[in-house]
Amino acid sequence: MSIETLSIIVLFVSFMGLLAYGVPVAYAIGISTTITLLMNISYMPATTTVSQRMTTGIDNFALLAIPFFILAGEIMNRGGIANRLIAFAKSLIGSFPGGMAYVNIISAMLFGAISGSAIAAASAIGSTLTDKMEKDGYPREFSAAVNISSSTTGLLIPPSNVLIIFALASGGTASVAALFIAGYIPGILVGIAIMTMVYFYAKRKGLPREERVGFKQLLLDFKNAILSLTLLVIVVGGIVAGVFTATEAAAIAVVYAILLGFINKELSLKDFRPIILRSAKTTAIVMFLIATSMAMSWLFSFESIPQSLTGFLIEVVHNPFLVLLFINITLLVVGTFMDMTPAVLIFTPIFLPVVMTMGVHPVQFGMIMVLNLCIGVCTPPVGTLLFVGSGVAKVPVTKVIKPLLPLLGVMVLVLLLLTYIPELSLWLPRVFGLID
Repeated sequence: MSIETLSIIVLFVSFMGLLAYGVPVAYAIGISTTITLLMNISYMPATTTVSQRMTTGIDNFALLAIPFFILAGEIMNRGGIANRLIAFAKSLIGSFPGGMAYVNIISAMLFGAISGSAIAAASAIGSTLTDKMEKDGYPREFSAAVNISSSTTGLLIPPSNVLIIFALASGGTASVAALFIAGYIPGILVGIAIMTMVYFYAKRKGLPREERVGFKQLLLDFKNAILSLTLLVIVVGGIVAGVFTATEAAAIAVVYAILLGFINKELSLKDFRPIILRSAKTTAIVMFLIATSMAMSWLFSFESIPQSLTGFLIEVVHNPFLVLLFINITLLVVGTFMDMTPAVLIFTPIFLPVVMTMGVHPVQFGMIMVLNLCIGVCTPPVGTLLFVGSGVAKVPVTKVIKPLLPLLGVMVLVLLLLTYIPELSLWLPRVFGLID
């Protein structure tokens, strides 16, 4: 057995063993990388190498966008934006059968897109709507399932931190602007798919509808929400038009969110201390995950793992259809026990060369990977979004699983459409001239 093969075995066995033992993902990544490098005594001190790669891995200007978007999301969550978006969604679509479930989905899509955070969307929308939906006859576990699944759309619809991370992991083969504009169709498709399942559920259970509002009320709710929605136009439009970078857009989002909070009179100076503390804590967690993941990604490159896997799959599995199916299954499994950030940073360098060899565009693969991992954050045993959504709704996770499964099923269906219909991901970036 060659030293390269032994290194790969040691890396994956140690990593999986640490995860099974309950070691946090970031620590498991760093420790398994260090153990693997210790085997190669002819190279250099392992601890020095890992620390250097962690430091250089986060020494990237594009990553500054992440703490800014996190801070913007916290400010928006505190500034009452969720209530305005819910009121607008209720006026727009609440009169349909099962209307409050649709309001939940539309609100989660809008708030998730504005804040760039699925967890923020699940917390803000779920805490506001769950009690109201229960009074109207919706089971709490169903409300939680709808909230959890629809909150993932904010990870696809820009601005999205995970798309920025994918752009970094792709080595520049996929630009942030192209990924941002590509995320609209997949994100909207996921929302429509969830609404379709809710429609059949509402018809079968006879769920109530909200009273139809007048045109004047609709205009009033739209007027109250328009300033919040304008942020999407400023951030995404500015990036696509080349007016500013993703990092600059994130800083602008922070300034805009602060101004909006004061204009709406729902933000005060005393709110900033808890906002900054929560943002700093979240940023520290995310950046540490990125740092250790970048060290492991470098190890993959050093051990030529992507090249070996590409050669193996092309030699053994000749059919591109089956290769993509294998990658999807792998990512779905990975998503059940690994957070999105390390999963993107670790598996993008492994699978991206494989799919590019088969002619899959990096932007399309970005959509495939992110949607795979969106499904993962809704499933146990890790399932960050699953636990947040269940906690907000005050429902045991075990009761949420049953109503959640059909919603995850239609998300998998959308995933297959994205996998085998490239234009769903590539049409909009081509229209805007962001890709060839």
